Amino acid sequence: MSKATVAEDVYAAIEESARLAGTPCSRETVWPVLSAYEKALPQAGIVLSVSTVEHPPADLDYTITVPSGTVDPYAVAVANGFVTDTDHPAGTLLADIQARVPVTEHLIDCGVVSGFSKIYAHFPFDLLGLSQLADIPSMPPALADNTDLFARHHLTDVAMIGIDYQRKTVNLYFAHLPEEFRTAQNILELHRELGLPEPSGKMLEFAQKSFRVYVTLGWDSSRIERICYAPSPVRGWDPSHLPVPVEPEVEKFVNGSRRTYAGPPIVIAAVKWTADGQYLNLGPYCRLSPLMRKLLQQLTGQPV
Repeated sequence: MSKATVAEDVYAAIEESARLAGTPCSRETVWPVLSAYEKALPQAGIVLSVSTVEHPPADLDYTITVPSGTVDPYAVAVANGFVTDTDHPAGTLLADIQARVPVTEHLIDCGVVSGFSKIYAHFPFDLLGLSQLADIPSMPPALADNTDLFARHHLTDVAMIGIDYQRKTVNLYFAHLPEEFRTAQNILELHRELGLPEPSGKMLEFAQKSFRVYVTLGWDSSRIERICYAPSPVRGWDPSHLPVPVEPEVEKFVNGSRRTYAGPPIVIAAVKWTADGQYLNLGPYCRLSPLMRKLLQQLTGQPV
C-alpha cells in the first residue's frame, strides 16, 4: 500500500471516529499533518481519544507514533508551520533529550479541531532519573524545584517526555511505579502537596491502578499544573468499571472506531486533575506499531 493510500485510510478512520463522537472534523486541519508525516504512517501506531467532561466532545485527539529513522518530527513540524521555531527553551528541549538518551520512538499529538500541539520522546527501555532530567539545560526549572516532592512520593523514573508547543509546557511520564506509590495515603498526600483536589471513591481506586503517571510543568512557575493517572490499556472494556459515567456517543466512538487489528478494541483511559477539577480521557487504539504490540503484550500478557 502506498504512503498516500495509508494517509487516506488514516484520515478516513479519524473522520469516521469524530463523527461517531459528535465532534466536528475538518480535512483542512487534519490532512496537512497526515501529509507531512506520511513517511512514518505505514509503521505508525495511532491512538484516538476524547474527554468525557464535554458533551459532545469538543475535540478528538489523535496521537501518531513516528518510528525512529523515518522523519525528524520537530523539523517536519517547523517546516510545515505547525510549530514556530523559537529561542524559547521549548524549541531546544527535544534535541537536548535526544542527546542524552536513545529515543525508541517519537509521537505527535494533534486535535481534529485544535491542530498540532505536542511532540513526545519515548524511551521505555532507557529510563531517565530525576537528577539526569534536572541537568538538561532547557528543562523547566519547575522540575528541579519539585525533585524532592517527586522522590518522596516514589516518582523517580521517566519513560517519556512530551513537549506542548502551543501551551509551552512539558509532560513527564513516570514509569515502573512501585507499590508504595499506589497506596491511597501516598496519592492523597501527593495531591495535598500539589494543591490539587483530592481523589475519592472510584477516582482514587482508578488512580491506584496506574502503570504510568504524568505531570505537567511550565517554564514560568514552579507549580505542577496537572497530574494524570493511566492504568494499563485493556482489551475490550466495560464502561461500568470507569470512575465517571460515559455518554452514549463516547461509547459509540470507542466501540465503533476503525481498527486494523482483530478482536475487541484495545482501550486506554486516563484521569486528570487540575486546579479546576478532574476529568477522564478515553479512547481506542486505531493502529498498532511494532513497539506498541510489544509493550501491550507485556502489559496484558496476551498476544496482540
